[in-house]
Amino acid sequence: MLPQDTIARLARELYDARKTRTQVRHFSRRFPEMDISDGYAIQRAWVELELADGRSIKGRKIGLTSRAMQQASQITEPDFAPLMDDMFFDQGSDIEASRFIAPRIEVELAFILGRPLKGPGVTLFDVLSAAEYVTPAIEIIDARIEQFDRETKVMRKVFDTISDFAANAGIVLGGRPVRPNDVDLRWVGALLYKNGVIEETGLAAGVLNHPATGVAWLANKIAPYDEQLDAGDVVLAGSFTRPTTAQAGDSFHADYGPLGSVAFRLV
Repeated sequence: MLPQDTIARLARELYDARKTRTQVRHFSRRFPEMDISDGYAIQRAWVELELADGRSIKGRKIGLTSRAMQQASQITEPDFAPLMDDMFFDQGSDIEASRFIAPRIEVELAFILGRPLKGPGVTLFDVLSAAEYVTPAIEIIDARIEQFDRETKVMRKVFDTISDFAANAGIVLGGRPVRPNDVDLRWVGALLYKNGVIEETGLAAGVLNHPATGVAWLANKIAPYDEQLDAGDVVLAGSFTRPTTAQAGDSFHADYGPLGSVAFRLV
C-alpha cells in the first residue's frame, strides 16, 4: 500500500487535473509498486476533495464489464467509481466540450434503485427486485491520466484508470424507462450514431451476460467497506459498445429501439 501522504498527493493531482483540463502522467509509471487497492484509495481521497467542494454522490458506475476489455486490461473483474452530481447532463442538450480533456462515448443501461442493496450475498434477482426502473444512458468517459504515456506510448494500467474515477466524466439519461422485469434486459440493443453515421452497435448481454450482474457484483464488492447502494442511486451497469471518440461539433444519438433514444451535442 502506498503511504497515505502519497495517496493524498495523487488524489490532489487528479482533482486539479479535472479542474484545469490538464492530463497527468501514469501513476503506475511513477510508483511501480502500486496495486488495485492503491487505485481505490486514491479514488476515495479524490471523492473527499469533491465532497468538500459541495459536490454530492448520485450513484456509481461499473466499468471494464466486457470480456474483451478485461483481457485488454489484464484483470478478471470490473472496476467502479462514484457518479458525482455535476457529471449529469440533460438529454438533448448542448454540452461544452471544454469540460473534458479527451472525451469518448459509451452506450449502457442505468439502473435507478427503489430500495437499498447491501452485500454480501446480493444476487441478480435482488437487483431486479430493488430497481425501480432501468433506462437508456450514454456515458462520457475522459482521461485525467493519460491513456498512453506521452513518451513511451505505453497504455495506462488498470490502477491508473481506477484512480481516475474509472474514467467517468459525464452521464446523459434518456429514452423510455422500463421496469426491469418487463423486458429481457439481455436483449436490449442500441445503435450509436455520431454525426448521423452508425459508429457502434451492441447488446446489453455483453455486460457480464446480464447488465444486472454487475450491479450485484458492485453491491457485494463495496460491502467490506461498510458501503451500500442506496434508494435513488443511479447505477451505470457497464458499456456494451467500444468507446467512440468525441470532439466539439459532434452530435451523438443512441437508438435503443423500443426503449427510445438518448441524444446530445458537444459544442
